[in-house]
Amino acid sequence: MDLTIQEEKERKSRSAKLLLYFAMISMIMMFAGLTSAYLVSASRKDWTHEMHMPSAFTFSTLIILISSVTIHLALKSIRQNDRSKTSLYLWLTLLLAIGFVYTQFSGFGQLVDQGFFFTGSGSSITATFLYILALLHMAHLFGGVISLLIIIYNHYKQKYNASQTLGIELGAIFWHFLDILWIFLFLFLYFV
Repeated sequence: MDLTIQEEKERKSRSAKLLLYFAMISMIMMFAGLTSAYLVSASRKDWTHEMHMPSAFTFSTLIILISSVTIHLALKSIRQNDRSKTSLYLWLTLLLAIGFVYTQFSGFGQLVDQGFFFTGSGSSITATFLYILALLHMAHLFGGVISLLIIIYNHYKQKYNASQTLGIELGAIFWHFLDILWIFLFLFLYFV
């Protein structure tokens, strides 16, 4: 009987991870299409090449890298059944996510200060692409924040322990994906 319960648990885990991987692949395809469109559009006559990457985006990159470490430490802590450290690292990850969002909006403010607007007569196709890429990433990040809030709630409901880590594991996989995605976008926008 225990074997079938364990098998069912492993099957559920594999299914959940597979669904997450399919979702991440679709996100990769969306961003690949947008970055390809960015490259094609860069040959337009109205393309602006004088835009400077906001310094706030550099800080947000550091913040999301650190948050990837904290979510990894939360997963590692729950696997060791250290609930207090897991709580600490989950809350730190949430605070860092909020810091990431704040620095992203600060970066948008820096773009406006440079004269790059999302829409309107003062907008350009270059700035619009940048805003769309960053805002789409933030939309996915909000999904990550919601899942992080659910993970924290479930953690306090005692749903995770050393033998049941699936929720935190899925959250960590998605969070690392968001981290890698932002680093790709940041480097793409910085060098292209």
